[in-house]
Amino acid sequence: MTKTYKIEVDCANCAEKMQEAAGKTEGVVSAVVSFMTQKMKVDFAEGVDEKAVMKQVLKACRKVEPDCEIEL
Repeated sequence: MTKTYKIEVDCANCAEKMQEAAGKTEGVVSAVVSFMTQKMKVDFAEGVDEKAVMKQVLKACRKVEPDCEIEL
């Protein structure tokens, strides 16, 4: 299942780092962060709890940019 989320990211470099961090999160098959559109597209593994996975994605993204916000 793929979902798109609004995300606040300050620069293209941070967006790329967040994309890498999100992609390494357990339960995420792939993630794409667009600085231009301020959106994150996440493809989830089969049968995972998307809300729980997104909490972990947010935690990983905040390691890159502490004031990062993702509208869950």
